[in-house]
Amino acid sequence: MIKRLPDDWERTYGYRPVLLETFVDGEKFGGTCYIASNWIYAGFTKGQGRQDKSNKRVVSEKDVFLYPLQKNFRDRLVKEPEEC
Repeated sequence: MIKRLPDDWERTYGYRPVLLETFVDGEKFGGTCYIASNWIYAGFTKGQGRQDKSNKRVVSEKDVFLYPLQKNFRDRLVKEPEEC
């Protein structure tokens, strides 16, 4: 699925992603399948949720895993769109 995703995304949305991100509820799961698949552990969330307006923890903290789709993903993420 990871190999196919960039082509499908570009066909649908007009650009290729350079990095995937996923969240794992560390209180329930260990993220073992992501670790075994070479995803990079990037830290954890504050447990606020997307729609949080009160800045209080309303959901459990999530572990954040990243998967680069291109070797130069860092450079691509910091460049202006017309430079990509």
